[in-house]
Formats: sequence, C-alpha cells, structure tokens
Amino acid sequence: MFKKEISAGAKSKVKSSVQRAIRTKIVETYPLLAPHIDEIIPKKSQLDLLKLPDRVTLYALDSQPLFWQHMDDPIIPHLRVVHAFPKCFSSLGIDRGAIRFVLSGATLMAPGLTSTGGRLPDEDAQLKEGDVAVVEAEGKEEACLVGQLRMGTEEVKEKKKGVVIDMGHYLGDGLWNMTID
Repeated sequence: MFKKEISAGAKSKVKSSVQRAIRTKIVETYPLLAPHIDEIIPKKSQLDLLKLPDRVTLYALDSQPLFWQHMDDPIIPHLRVVHAFPKCFSSLGIDRGAIRFVLSGATLMAPGLTSTGGRLPDEDAQLKEGDVAVVEAEGKEEACLVGQLRMGTEEVKEKKKGVVIDMGHYLGDGLWNMTID
C-alpha cells in the first residue's frame, strides 16, 4: 500500500472528543495496549490527523506517526508503535524465504506462514479474517509487517495457499520513511 514515497496532504488538529473516541477504539481493538495508552496518546496531548493518498488517514503526535486507517478499516498501528510494545499485538511468523518479498512490498502469501520456519497462532489464539496482525520474520527480533488479514489463520492452515495480507505497512516503505513537519 505504501510502496512509493508518500507526502502528507492536509494536516489538522483532532478535537478532544474525537481523540477520546480514537483512544477508546484503539483499546477496544488492541486490549493489551490498555495499560500503555496514556504513554502512547497522553490525555492532554494534541493528536494530528494527516490525509495521505488512497484515502488513508494517519494519526500522529508531535510529528511521530502512531496509527493509520484506510477508509473504514480498523485502526492499524505504525511499526514504530509495534516495536515499542511488541507483546500487545497478535503476531504471525514468516520463514526466511518470504522476508525479501515482504520487505519489497509483495503480498504475504500463506506458504510463507505454513512452511517450516513460519509460525501461526495456537488453537486458543486463532485470528479471523479482518483482524490486524503483526508479522515477524524468522530469526529477527523486530516485526517487519503489520496489516489486516484477508484470510483467517484456521483457513490458512487448511488451504496452505492464497493471499493472507495484501495491504500493509512494512519496514522501509513510504509510511516508514515519511517525515512529518
């Protein structure tokens, strides 16, 4: 989604009532972030809303991108937030062979998750279609991709082929390299 360099469009301040609603939505979507929400978005801070190409909205605080949202999709964390709070998000693991494709902006396919080096969640933590997942690379410490699932993890295990995440934010993409002034 952010393969090319992007520049922010209109920048506006978020009203405090909208900011409270965003905080609530984030805690609903990512319950493990609840203890850290005041650290991510302090109550007295001023959140900025930036319009990006392809109907994407970016929420930033003090020129630091925090979350983004495509139209009415769920609010998705920026990778810098994921790196700061890695245990607060549902994660998948890809094998070494898929790393270069993911980091070049290709869609994440099921074989990268179901092969020997890949990792899917346990039975009690299954993810369904539409959930937001963080993708970690085999042998690496930091997450490399965050996006919305197009196929549930149970279906990935059964089919072992198909698109899992087609639009996401990955290390080195336009959103990662974007500067906010």
